[in-house]
Amino acid sequence: MNSSIMKKLLKNSAVEWKTIEDIFTLKNGYTPSKAKEEYWRNGNIPWFRMEDIRENGRILTDSIQHISTSAVKGKLIPANSLLMSTTATLGEHALILVPYLTNQQITSFSLKESYLNRVRIKFLFYCFYDFGKWCANNANKNGGLGIIGINKLKQYLIPIPPLHVQTEIVRILDSFTALTAELTAELTTRKKQYNYYRDKLLTFKEDEVEWKTLGEVGQLIRGNGLQKKDFTETGVPAIHYGQIYTYYGTFATETKSFVSAELAKKLKKVDFGDVVITNTSENLEDVGKALVYLGKKQAVTGGHATIFKPNNSILGKYFTYFTQTSMFASEKRKYAKGTKVIDVSATDMSKIIIPIPPLKEQARIVEILDKFDALTNSITEGLPREIALRQKQYEYYRNLLLDFPKDKE
Repeated sequence: MNSSIMKKLLKNSAVEWKTIEDIFTLKNGYTPSKAKEEYWRNGNIPWFRMEDIRENGRILTDSIQHISTSAVKGKLIPANSLLMSTTATLGEHALILVPYLTNQQITSFSLKESYLNRVRIKFLFYCFYDFGKWCANNANKNGGLGIIGINKLKQYLIPIPPLHVQTEIVRILDSFTALTAELTAELTTRKKQYNYYRDKLLTFKEDEVEWKTLGEVGQLIRGNGLQKKDFTETGVPAIHYGQIYTYYGTFATETKSFVSAELAKKLKKVDFGDVVITNTSENLEDVGKALVYLGKKQAVTGGHATIFKPNNSILGKYFTYFTQTSMFASEKRKYAKGTKVIDVSATDMSKIIIPIPPLKEQARIVEILDKFDALTNSITEGLPREIALRQKQYEYYRNLLLDFPKDKE
């Protein structure tokens, strides 16, 4: 802790330490009967799930789903309450600015009347980041998913400095989050711009270019084997299909994972310039996601992935950008099979029709899209890097400003 900053903030003021039980009234979530459709039709009360938090932020006034007042039954949570996931995604939390309900996997924290004028709820919102980590570390993890009960939650101690200190901490941390939000909004705009130009650059009239099936412009090889348990710290570079839609971007020069040389002998090989394509996912959007491998060392991949080895009429990066277009989405939809798990086989993938402009034009398109890609997706340059740096800065100061000495209880 930077003691000079904390001393300046506190100016020898006392910091109280109170339990969650002292400060809050706690309530577990509640889901009205799904069978009673009138509860969910034309509702006006937000009903929150953790999906709402992840998709829309941590300070919210509305949710995706709503219920009617007839379903509340005295369980309505007052405005300006905090909620936290107490199982599965343990510790994720949000500040809700309107009266609401939430589902059973979430516990709500409403200020007791005696604390309404003693604490700022936004200050406690920031304190809940450490509280969330504590919950994740102290959950009961027997039988799979972690879970933490209300009685254990009540024990956690929260620092309560004077109101003017709380206000200053909130002001500082809000300035950091506002900057991150501004950069994130800019990134969203740039991504929309990128998507527009990508589709525009990769849309051709029928007589402008050649149209060929993927199988005509390269070889497709379906992977086999390779599970997460096969990964090693070092060894032969390996690309797992799941990482293509959770970790990698458009291209990779290094892999996240490795396998032993012995296992690598049994797996399909990925060479420089090859494209690794996902065949399987729980949703159609992630099927057909592609990654150009630009690593110096030969890599391997496994099942649920297909290796596309382009011939001399197509650039691997050009094809990878094409897999991100609405045109490619329409093509893969023709061959998708399954309901809970969606699959497009390597055989069917080879039937997908793609536009093949001259190589010089492909290279020009790739050069333009590379610049957009770096701006909107790169973690080493562009807006994502700037957002990551600002987030680290914010977290550093959040930890600093909330590190109160317990010897002043």
